[in-house]
Parts: sequence; C-alpha cells; structure tokens
Amino acid sequence: MPAPRRPRAALAMDPAAARAVLHDDVLAELAELTDPSPLPALDELGSDRARQVLSSTELLITGWGCPPLDEAVLASAPHLRAVAHTAGSVRGHITDACWERGIEISSAAAANALPVAEYTVAMILLSGKRVLETARDYAAARARADWLHDRPGMGNYRRTVGILSASLIGRRVIELLRPYDFQVLLHDPYISTEEADALGARPVPLDELFAQCDVVSVHTPLLPETRRLVGRRLIGLMRQDATLINTARGAVLDQDALTEAVRAGRVRAVLDVTEPEVLPREHPLWDCENAFITPHIAGSLGNELRRLADLTVSEVARWARGEGFAHPVRRERLAFLA
Repeated sequence: MPAPRRPRAALAMDPAAARAVLHDDVLAELAELTDPSPLPALDELGSDRARQVLSSTELLITGWGCPPLDEAVLASAPHLRAVAHTAGSVRGHITDACWERGIEISSAAAANALPVAEYTVAMILLSGKRVLETARDYAAARARADWLHDRPGMGNYRRTVGILSASLIGRRVIELLRPYDFQVLLHDPYISTEEADALGARPVPLDELFAQCDVVSVHTPLLPETRRLVGRRLIGLMRQDATLINTARGAVLDQDALTEAVRAGRVRAVLDVTEPEVLPREHPLWDCENAFITPHIAGSLGNELRRLADLTVSEVARWARGEGFAHPVRRERLAFLA
C-alpha cells in the first residue's frame, strides 16, 4: 500500500525566528510529515522565489516576522489550505482574505501562555512577599532589619488577586494560583458566573476588581475598545500599596496615570510591557523604587521556544492526517485572544 501523500509545506517567518524555534531535529520531524520547500524561510512574499514556493504550498508554517497574508499573497498561493503559527497572536499576518478563503489557522498561543502565566504568578508571589524592595534595602544597609516588625503588610496569606480578562493567559494564571491561599477575583464581561466559578474565580464588576484587590494582573488583548482601559479612574480605585502587573500590552494602561500613582507611592507596578517599548531613557518610571520593569520577557524565551515547536509539530501531524487542528484559531474568537 503506498504511503499517504505528504502535503507541500513552506516556512514563512523572520530567519532569526526560524533558527531560534525550528532546530534541525524539529525540521527533520516536519520533513517526515510534509514535503517541505527548500530553506531559507520566506521573510517576504513578493519575490519570484516566494511566488514560486507559494504556488504549490498547501500548508504554511509561520512565525514571528511573517508578512501579512493578504489577497495578493493568497493569489500566489492557490493551493494554500492551512497555516500553523509557531508563536502566539496571529493578528499580524492573518488577514480577512485568509478567513474568506476558509484557510484553517492554528496557533501555538496555548504553549506561549504558560511562561507568561508562570511569570505572572512569580511576580504576584514576589510582590506580596515584598522581595524586590526588601532585597534592595538589604543591599543598601548591609544589615538585617527587624523582620518581625519592619514590614507588617508583607505576605501572601489570604491576599486578593484580581485577573482582568479570562483570556488564554488569564485562565492559565487562575489555574496556577489554585494551590495558594489567595482569593481570586475576575472581570471579564464575556464569561458567565458559572464559567468563572468553574475556573475558580469570583466574577466582579471592573470597579470592584480594582478597588478590592491587593494585586491586579492585566491579561486583556489590545483592541480599540481596550486601549487605555486601565485609566486614571481605575488606578485611583486601587488600594494603597496594591500592585498592578501588566504582561499584556503597554497601551492597555494609561501609562501617564500609572506613572503618577507610582511616583506618589500609592501603588506598585510590575511591567513586562510598556508604551512604547522601550521607554525613553528619561522616563520617570526607570527611577521609581516601586516600579519593576522587564523587557517583554514573560513570553517564550530560551528553552521555552521548544514548547512552541513541539506544539506546532503536533498540529502539523494532526492536520496532515486529516484530523484538523487541536488548537484552531476561530475568526469569531480572535478579538478575545490575548
């Protein structure tokens, strides 16, 4: 009995992304599942070479730096039936033309959600324990403080944590918080009370989330209606010395309002994303002792990139067998994915 025909596949992403995510052994696995086009990966889709590759491509494996798959590109890819993305969001390259063609879309967002959720939980725990400022003070004093009385507000016992948006990452954070002694509140207008209960969180209005929580963690996608959603009024509702964590997108926050609150010593901020990235050298948040800023490292990095590759290989294998994707991206759900 002849072996089943392998679908013609091509890579479309920045070459640096291809080297980081798709190591030789991953490429070998993909070659067993598909009939791959020759490397290097396509980082533009308008050249003669790109059009030649696309002319026979049935499955496009994409990654960071993939150009938009618009009508002109799809006209060069008459046989394209599916896209398997090796990263999270597909908003940068999947266009209306893809949905209208009926192209199946998969994403490794589920794999990328885990390190973001792990980062978030780590920062929740560290902020409650006041680790960052305690370490700073310890280094400055070179002596141990009166730890029984110096920080009566520190600790993670029965703290209240607020999750803004039951996105893929927000849900994973709630899941990872289950073993801890936290009360978890959730604001997401698109899920029911029953769904929130099943996740392990109590649904609350937006104002209550900010007013009642010791930590608020932002996981909402950046959409026109969520730009600067966390503004001056909501920040003003936060408890004295509460912590705001943002691993979503910088523009979801009103950064000027947050900066004012941080500089005044009202709240603390853990920001893995800012607007813009990177903040200008003279921005006052750099010098705020109660602000902790990291360079967008919460998502997959280092050996975590292998998780993205493994999920993609699994998706390609399923699709090649005719089983469909296990992690499909639906057009109607795109706006709810962070």
